[in-house]
Amino acid sequence: MASFHQRVFSGMQPTSTLHLGNYLGALTNWVAMQETHECIYCVVDMHAITMWQDPADLKRAIREVTAAYVAAGIDTKKSIIFNQSQVSGHAELAWITNCVVRLGWMNRMTQFKEKAGKDKENASLGLYAYPSLMAADILLYKATHVPVGEDQKQHLELTRDTAQKFNNDFAAQIAGLELGTGDLGFFPLPEPMTQGPAPRVMSLRDGTKKMSKSDASDNSRINLTDDAETIATKIRKAKTDPDALPSEEKGLEGRAEAENLVGIYAGLNGQTKTQVLAEFGGSQFSGFKAALVDLAVAKLSPIAGEMRRLLDDVSHIDAILGRGAERAEAIAAPIMRDVKDIVGFVRRG
Repeated sequence: MASFHQRVFSGMQPTSTLHLGNYLGALTNWVAMQETHECIYCVVDMHAITMWQDPADLKRAIREVTAAYVAAGIDTKKSIIFNQSQVSGHAELAWITNCVVRLGWMNRMTQFKEKAGKDKENASLGLYAYPSLMAADILLYKATHVPVGEDQKQHLELTRDTAQKFNNDFAAQIAGLELGTGDLGFFPLPEPMTQGPAPRVMSLRDGTKKMSKSDASDNSRINLTDDAETIATKIRKAKTDPDALPSEEKGLEGRAEAENLVGIYAGLNGQTKTQVLAEFGGSQFSGFKAALVDLAVAKLSPIAGEMRRLLDDVSHIDAILGRGAERAEAIAAPIMRDVKDIVGFVRRG
């Protein structure tokens, strides 16, 4: 039976400095995936401008996120790293997906409501149409798998719906031009990537809130650019409670800050929370934090150091993005040509 070539696509927005949550929740899995899959990792700068960005800051952030990808262990020879705006197919296919996606589908997207808030009449059309562009990003490479967090699962469902509707709407053209993959159609229906139990990293100041780039307090997060002293200081200042660590995971219930720090230790050390508590159960936080400082500094400060080294040579970062864009374009261009033929555009030969 015919099948689609297995390919992974994912990306991050260059809106501010990446942090520990991005590292444990995504980057560590991306690094592992490149050993078993063909991977395309994008810096989604077109998504970033759905909300206004200072142009100089945006350029800096694009390069910084690229440096974080490489410093975390993504191999530019094994995987493709590029920024979205360098491949015009993203914008071209986004208009076509805009014409396939139904307004009712878009009205159900919860993230627009969250980001636009009460002032949705003043939000950009780009912010509203963001999920359609995300669908185009994925379909442009006929990606079969997408690693997504909880907040993006709805958008991946919309991508699947978009692919299915395109395949159905143009079934005769796809068959007539012999551009499909049997009964599967032209576009695959991308699957969410199974990544295992990635830790949900919460704020160091409030264990009930997710660690976020937008939090006003820099002490709420560990940035991937933080040096060893800053990492240590933030962990020592992290909010805890007066009780000792429990010996079993059930004892973390109702103790958000304790659970968060145990989860961070487990994520950084490749363990489960149960394994961490078997070692530290009964310990006071002073001792546990000291161990967490040592571990976090050992794991994260080399990434910060490598990012600084990479960012000292902007031309090198730009070359990585340029080479990646050429490789991405080589995959996207023939797919985009086929899409234009399917929908009935007259194009240059």
